[in-house]
Amino acid sequence: MTPSPGSLPAGPFGGDGLAPGVLDIALVSEHASPLAALGGVDAGGQNVHVAALAGALADRGHRVTVHTRRDAPDLPDRVTLRAGVEVHHVPAGPPEPVPKDRLLPYMEEFGRRLARVWRARTPDVVHSHYWMSGMASLWAARELGLPLLHTFHALGTVKRRHQRLADTSPPERIGCETEVGLGCDRVIATCRDEVAELARMGVPAYRIGVVPCGVDTDRFSPVGPVAPGGPYRHRLVQVGRLVPRKGAAVSVAALAGLPGTELVLVGGPPRDRLDDDPEVRRLRGVARDAGVADRVWFTGGVGTGRVPPLLRSADVVLCPADYEPFGIVPLEAMACGRPVVASAVGGQLDTVADPGTGRLVPPGDPEALARAVAGLLADPAARRACGVAGRRRVLSRYGWPRIAAATEAAYCEVLDAESAATRTG
Repeated sequence: MTPSPGSLPAGPFGGDGLAPGVLDIALVSEHASPLAALGGVDAGGQNVHVAALAGALADRGHRVTVHTRRDAPDLPDRVTLRAGVEVHHVPAGPPEPVPKDRLLPYMEEFGRRLARVWRARTPDVVHSHYWMSGMASLWAARELGLPLLHTFHALGTVKRRHQRLADTSPPERIGCETEVGLGCDRVIATCRDEVAELARMGVPAYRIGVVPCGVDTDRFSPVGPVAPGGPYRHRLVQVGRLVPRKGAAVSVAALAGLPGTELVLVGGPPRDRLDDDPEVRRLRGVARDAGVADRVWFTGGVGTGRVPPLLRSADVVLCPADYEPFGIVPLEAMACGRPVVASAVGGQLDTVADPGTGRLVPPGDPEALARAVAGLLADPAARRACGVAGRRRVLSRYGWPRIAAATEAAYCEVLDAESAATRTG
């Protein structure tokens, strides 16, 4: 399957008074709530993806419920995120933050709660996000005979290959991912690299389709406020969680070969807690050793409204992760009309067109990163051309209306296959 934008086929998919063609969709995202503040260790691209997908599906007329784990005692049972989208806080495990790598023991309870809710109000289709959501949803969907699609967002095989002994995932992860991949009706992969990885895991090609992540092209636009610049001639910006695999240390080390340039690192804990963060302390040490400590700035975690102005303030946006299952930041930067220099890994191989919208470099190579950035900083016309091409690429491929239509098409394929099997059975 290669989903593409389309409209719902005729047919009354809704089961409780919904208009024909309207779907009641359950999105399951056990650790990544669409309501969470971004920038923490476990809050990033998946939160953005689930929130935006839910909204874009609602814009197409569907009713969406996002099921996520209750991680605070005072959270209401249900919250309206926007028209057509409700967030359901599922009680499973302690009502407090728990690192995602420690959530597996609570997933059986999470699945039981889902089954109870879905028995009372049955969705037309379930779409789980991340492997633990997949396990909980698989248990519940099997019990109730519901169609299930799954998006992994990241794969344990890739994480283990790159992090090795530093991988904190539960040892059961890879086996569970295989079970989800084989047990669901369809895997919605986000890039070609993931398709190849799933094939190596034994997931048949006919179970896999590709629908990339998307970007809000109205909010992330070349037009809008620009964050104030610093005292240096050029500015580089990197946005994302401050965890080692995101490659901020590579950006800091590369700065030594880029005189007259500052680096702004956006993300991590709140600004008033930066001094206590182990990764911030490590990166400050890297900056001191490289002699660039006076040119590296940490904003701490910022609200989503501050991200576009910061991206617009950059001459070049850096995305140097060791590995990247998809990577939303390159899309956000290109949507803002800024050139991107990214590591040639994962989804960035699909999103960043070298040399059209930026440059791709080997991961973990500060010298290669510095050379690519230096070439763009020395050529304002090339930067402008990359920015224009990047915006055009995002508008043609990655806007959320297009992504929601492709996701809807995947749902309808599964529902059509289920309906055909029922008729012939």
